[in-house]
Amino acid sequence: MSEPLVLGVDTSGSYCSAVLLQGGEVLSDVYQDMPKGQAEALFPLIQDLLVRGGATWRDLSAIGVGTGPGNFTGIRISVSAMRGLALALEVPVIGVTLLDALAHGTSGPVLGSIAAPRGQAYVQGHGMVQNVPPALVTISDLQLDLAEPGLVSIGSAGSEIAARLGVPHVPAPYAPGSAIARIAALRRGHDISPAAPFYLKPADAAPARDAPPVLLD
Repeated sequence: MSEPLVLGVDTSGSYCSAVLLQGGEVLSDVYQDMPKGQAEALFPLIQDLLVRGGATWRDLSAIGVGTGPGNFTGIRISVSAMRGLALALEVPVIGVTLLDALAHGTSGPVLGSIAAPRGQAYVQGHGMVQNVPPALVTISDLQLDLAEPGLVSIGSAGSEIAARLGVPHVPAPYAPGSAIARIAALRRGHDISPAAPFYLKPADAAPARDAPPVLLD
C-alpha cells in the first residue's frame, strides 16, 4: 500500500469506535454502543475492520488511540491494548485526547465537552480568545463571558453548555475513531510521548481506609 495505513481506536465511553484510514480515505469503520465487554470485543472488532478494509495487521503504519478523559476502565483497555499491539507490530502508537478529537476539522472558536456525572463536564477550548485548558467543571458555574462571537459548543455535554452560554450546539465533524486516526496520521513521524491515559480527576474507586490484615508467619 502506497499511503500509510492508520488505525484509530477509542473505548473511552460506553462504545467501541474504530476506523481504518489511508491517505485521508476511510477504508472501513465501526461505531458500536457497548456499555461493557470492550476488552473481549476489541480485537475481533479490529480484525473485522481490517478484513473489510482489505488489509492485514502487518499493513498498519501507525495506531491512534483515545486517551480520555472518560471512563477509567475503557481508557485503560484501549491504551494498554494498542500499546501492546504497536509493540508487536513495531509501529508508533499515538495518544489523542477526546477533547482534541472533538474539535478536529472545525474552524473558528469551539468549546468541546464530554459529559461527566453530577452536572459536570470535561471541557477544552480550541481557537478561542480566552484560554480554556482541559478541565473538569460544573456546567452551571461556567462563566457567561466565555460566549465570544462565533463560538459553538460540541460534545456529549454540548447541548447543556450551549444553553448555559447561549451559543449554538453543533455535532462533531467526525466520530471519535475517525478523528483519532486523522490526528494520528498528522502526528506520525513526529517526536511524541508514548500514549498514556489522560485523566482530569482521580478514580472513583479508592483503597480501603481500614488497616491492612496482619500477616502471620
